[in-house]
Amino acid sequence: MNSFVFHNPTELIFGKGQLEKLGDKIDQLGNKFLLVYGGGSIKKSGLYDKLQAIFNEKNAEVVELSGVEPNPRLTTVQKGIDLIHENGLEWILAVGGGSVIDAAKAMAGGAKYDGNVWDFYERKAVVKDALPLGTVLTLSATGSEMNRGSVVTNWETQQKHGAGMTFPTFSILDPENTFSVPKDQTIYGISDTLSHVFEQYFTHTPEVPLTTGLAETIIKTVVNNAEKAINNPEDYDARANLMLSSTMALNGLLAMGVETDWATHSIEHAVSAVYDIPHGGGLAIIFPNWMKYVYKEDVSRFKRFAVEAWDVDPEGKSDEEIALEGIQAVRSFFDRIGAPSRLADYNIGDDKLDVMAKKALPFGPIGNFKKLSEDDVREILRMSL
Repeated sequence: MNSFVFHNPTELIFGKGQLEKLGDKIDQLGNKFLLVYGGGSIKKSGLYDKLQAIFNEKNAEVVELSGVEPNPRLTTVQKGIDLIHENGLEWILAVGGGSVIDAAKAMAGGAKYDGNVWDFYERKAVVKDALPLGTVLTLSATGSEMNRGSVVTNWETQQKHGAGMTFPTFSILDPENTFSVPKDQTIYGISDTLSHVFEQYFTHTPEVPLTTGLAETIIKTVVNNAEKAINNPEDYDARANLMLSSTMALNGLLAMGVETDWATHSIEHAVSAVYDIPHGGGLAIIFPNWMKYVYKEDVSRFKRFAVEAWDVDPEGKSDEEIALEGIQAVRSFFDRIGAPSRLADYNIGDDKLDVMAKKALPFGPIGNFKKLSEDDVREILRMSL
């Protein structure tokens, strides 16, 4: 196990009816803030009206920024920063899924920075100060509600990068707020959650049984609840288990003492920077192909993955056969829940493979389980067509 420092200051407020705690947070952080949300689903679900009732009770001065994109744009982030400055706002409340929260993190850091917020995503600057940020989660997927990561797309340059921005001060997670999530978004959230676990599970770091076991438990929990939530969107326990799993998958627990990978995310970011496809959909396509490409780096790790996470029967099979069966189990699960399996599902062909391969490596080779070059990425993309 490697040495590490773990710090996660986010207060997690989980369960039915927890939105009522928002009033206390307004008392603590101030009644003049920016409300950030996406395309309007919170109005259809009734959540917006509940929020307004709390705001009115607290005499809050709320400036709204709606329309955050599924792959949040740098231009939208800048709009938020401008609103904060123009109105002297004290903090940010992000209501939505990972895209909304990621954009809000960028606004929080950018509002306290004299330069271009894109500097953080190009690794030209690091966040030293940020506005407080609270979240009300409506989608189980990214884990952004309990980490400092933020992914933003610069559409003008077709670049999609991540940066460490700021932890939310608090996050309110009520599974009932995910009941109205459309089927496709639920599927994308499931694939995103599993992909986060995979990125941290495939490691060469020895003697990490605790994080390995935690990862396997999250995988099993997601798999066991996925179809329940898809088939019955108002199954509270299924939604609750998916919500907590997505949070635990990327709040730092699985990375403790472990060398992680993240090559597949870099590849998907390149694809969606060019084609603007759903992040979870891209990961469901690419990850099994990354696995096929790299599994020989440590067949024993993939064997354990197959047996412990996917219940592959090892009887009478070679380690390689078991490993490959585990990879196929991942692909079969994604197929079963209705996730896309090929880039062709998004009408993506081979005409921009070189462009995407290059964009996947903006800062040099990617990954740790196997260091990937531009040629490696191109081949994985080719396998994904």
